[in-house]
Amino acid sequence: MKKRNTKILLVDDEPDILEIVGYNLAQEGYQIVTAANGKEAIAKAKKELPDLIIMDVMMPEMDGMEACENIRKIPELNNVIITFLTARSEDYSQVAGFDAGADDYITKPIKPKLLVSKVKALLRRLKEQEQNSETLNVGGIEINREEYKIRKDNVEIALPRKEFELFYLLASKPGKVFKRDEILDKVWGNEVVVGGRTIDVHIRKLREKIGEDLFKTIKGVGYKFEV
Repeated sequence: MKKRNTKILLVDDEPDILEIVGYNLAQEGYQIVTAANGKEAIAKAKKELPDLIIMDVMMPEMDGMEACENIRKIPELNNVIITFLTARSEDYSQVAGFDAGADDYITKPIKPKLLVSKVKALLRRLKEQEQNSETLNVGGIEINREEYKIRKDNVEIALPRKEFELFYLLASKPGKVFKRDEILDKVWGNEVVVGGRTIDVHIRKLREKIGEDLFKTIKGVGYKFEV
């Protein structure tokens, strides 16, 4: 993924944040598009089809959580990476962010160089996943990594990117028990810092969407849950 072809949508109601973050990312060669609230973010995302969306939580007209949920429902934006960049650092806010479909959650303040490093890590992970696409069939489910689609009994199951990657990882190596650190490294990347409850949140969402009986088969393949 060449930087000049990589488009990033910045969403924040503070012009100073848009200017500072946008400047530092533009200096790295990324194309930058901006929006000032959640409603504008949805419109810009549909029009620009960005590779990455960096979004604040607290904004007028529509907050980041609601905007994220709406963007995840747009088919052509199924593979976009979404990360929150916000001053809200509470655990419950981070959990809500992942529940809304975010791939990462970054708290302000953050030094520009560190933010750039995190962006590079997210986009590098995307590139690696695109280069290693294949289809798996496990327990009656077809998992198409190239198209980021899951089908069960000819019915498509929509999953946000990180839930898909986690499910694909667990189903890819029957008999293997993954440690938390390994899951974080393979799904989120070792340069991306996420909260300790991140895996649990994504596992819970997978259980709800895939079905408990089938997921018990898959979880026996990979991940020991804390209950």
